[in-house]
Amino acid sequence: MIAALPDLEAVVHIVREAAALVMSVYARDFAVQAKADASPVTEADERAEALIVPALRALAPQVPVVAEEMAARGKVAAAIAGPRFWLVDPLDGTREFVARNGEFTVNVALIEQGAPRLGVVAAPALGRLYAGVAGQGAWLEDEAGRRAITVRAQPAEGATVVASRSHGDAAALDAFLRGTRVARRIDAGSSLKLCLIAAGQADLYPRLGRTMEWDIAAGHAVLAAAGGSVCTLDGQPLRYGKPGYENPHFVARGGACEAFERAASSAQRSCSS
Repeated sequence: MIAALPDLEAVVHIVREAAALVMSVYARDFAVQAKADASPVTEADERAEALIVPALRALAPQVPVVAEEMAARGKVAAAIAGPRFWLVDPLDGTREFVARNGEFTVNVALIEQGAPRLGVVAAPALGRLYAGVAGQGAWLEDEAGRRAITVRAQPAEGATVVASRSHGDAAALDAFLRGTRVARRIDAGSSLKLCLIAAGQADLYPRLGRTMEWDIAAGHAVLAAAGGSVCTLDGQPLRYGKPGYENPHFVARGGACEAFERAASSAQRSCSS
């Protein structure tokens, strides 16, 4: 039997502390280094992870933690065997952090049986914090206070599509959206794309490029708690704990995977034509 969930507010507190640390680095000059995969890393990534990981271990000692910078140093198992584990991206959108456009996030997710069960996403430069638990709903906290959020029904005029600000492939996105009524497109950084759908401000986020599980798990948890989904291109729910932690291409949307399967299959054929 799986134990009770860790307390959401305790996870929120950990993420807030890490977000404050990230902002202390953001407020001054900082160095940018390149990891083995050529992606950038800063003092903020490292310090936030050094705060989050031991705090999660203290909160739930039996639950393994998989975190981005630990993985980059080869300090996590190639795959998780247990029913639960944490996925941590201490600073998603490091390119946005370096560009100082505010679109970066601190992310913690709890994975249970391969699915995101609990997630917290802080966007400290924007003054937003999103959180959600499967079956219990999702909420956003900003200058207006805390309020429940849910996905919306796609408007009659068409979908609002969000795309990656720093990792977009315009040609692939155009091919994927062929035949889809699109009202507008917006670019956003980090896991904010998933949170915009969760908050009813967007409808679709096709990701046709490389991502890792820690990049999207917390945002996926918030989106799922708000009534949305993240699906592979063949219409199956995206799962976690895969060997190597790399994701296939996927689509996040404000509805269920079953409702999107036919459209996803059609779009996949369009991409390959």
